[in-house]
Amino acid sequence: MTRYINLINGIEIPMTAEEISTRQAEEQNWENNKPSEFDIAMENLRAKRNNLLKDTDHYALSDQTLSDDMRTYRQDLRDITEGLTTVEDVEAVVFPTKP
Repeated sequence: MTRYINLINGIEIPMTAEEISTRQAEEQNWENNKPSEFDIAMENLRAKRNNLLKDTDHYALSDQTLSDDMRTYRQDLRDITEGLTTVEDVEAVVFPTKP
């Protein structure tokens, strides 16, 4: 059984029944709503993709001429998450090469 305590000024004080009930409800809510492995993998993939896009944003400014290669690269990055349904799919993603 889990021991529920409050640590106040370095002193362990047992939680009241109401505090324990609240804490258990919070733990259950977390367990019911925690992201899946796939959600975490997709979040990491999108973060990497977004950083790569950000690194080339200056090429897409209105006073710049975007080359076809760069336009294709950026579109490939935006499309990289399409059709992924498993963690294995996400882990097998190969990022396009920056021109």
